[in-house]
Amino acid sequence: MKSAIEEVRAVVEDVFEHLHENPEVSFKEFETTNYLQDLMEKEGFDVTTFDDLTGLVVNVGSGDKCVGIRADIDALWQEVDGVYQANHSCGHDAHMTMAVGVMLVLKKLGYPKVGRLKAIFQPAEEKGKGALAFVEKGVVDDVDYLYGVHLRPIQEIGHGYSSPAIMHGSAKMIAGKITGTDTHGARPHLGDNAIEVGSLLVQALKAIHLDPMVPHSVKMTMFQAGGESANIIPGNAVFSLDLRAQTNAVMIELMNKVKKVIRSVAAMTGVEIDYEIGSEIAAAEVDDGAVGMMAQAITETVGAEYLTKPIVTPGGEDFHYYTLKRRSVKATMLGLGCDLSPGLHHPKMTFNKESLLTGIEILARAVILSFDRIEEEGVLK
Repeated sequence: MKSAIEEVRAVVEDVFEHLHENPEVSFKEFETTNYLQDLMEKEGFDVTTFDDLTGLVVNVGSGDKCVGIRADIDALWQEVDGVYQANHSCGHDAHMTMAVGVMLVLKKLGYPKVGRLKAIFQPAEEKGKGALAFVEKGVVDDVDYLYGVHLRPIQEIGHGYSSPAIMHGSAKMIAGKITGTDTHGARPHLGDNAIEVGSLLVQALKAIHLDPMVPHSVKMTMFQAGGESANIIPGNAVFSLDLRAQTNAVMIELMNKVKKVIRSVAAMTGVEIDYEIGSEIAAAEVDDGAVGMMAQAITETVGAEYLTKPIVTPGGEDFHYYTLKRRSVKATMLGLGCDLSPGLHHPKMTFNKESLLTGIEILARAVILSFDRIEEEGVLK
């Protein structure tokens, strides 16, 4: 395994540098898709792309059983040194690189010996919509085991350590609009004050209480009302809400409470309050068998002393839609400690590039263990 990884080291380094220097935002990863397609086709893999969607799927092998690895391919849009630009500050360039490396290493080792291996290069994770788009395309309909990977910051996990699962939370982003009537500052009784309505919303949202044993929160993250004329009371406003819950069940409860708050405030103030869910992420629901094999792969790669417990984080990941929408998929996500600082989404995020090779080995071993499990299950049947 390690010798095969050394053989692909130069390619892995080149792939990472290219992807890092050419970031593209969600659903606009055109050059990234073309680059990966050209690379994987030259390596002899079967590649599927889509006419109406960025991203690609790489296949090798034959048979009914399938093990998949998934990498997200989009970058963030953020300010870097005073300029807004696409930027791989969430590590997706590393995730793509590791997926490519796994495919190359396993090819050298003669895998898959049975069944099929599939690499899923998914768009628009940052929008929370890419996994759902791929689910609709049927990308994981035939997948038995699916593995993802995400670099983890130093605040969560030390360099060299790895976790067999990342227990992401659920999230919803809501865009709302308050519609009332403007009025003169001297005659507040003739109109509506959208700012006061927003204040009532904030206070009512703070009064929501759910099971304290399950982390959750709801907060207003944007509110805009009024203009240059200070003597006009604004009747209209727009706002944003951010909802978080560690489990999908609690998110359902939280959303129901938020709906009730919005209806109550609207009825009390006599204004219209409309809203829509701009994006949403499901909480992680991992498979114990997949987690166990990932833990074994970590142990075989770096030793049991560098294996940590599953990471619980309030952050979101659309990877988990694959298991929620297709219950036959058994999945988990590798949390890779890599000296990542100052933190995820920081415009100057950096990590130890040697960790790419560690991630490749762990994921490759997890894939091999999964194929072994599939063979054993076939024999037992």
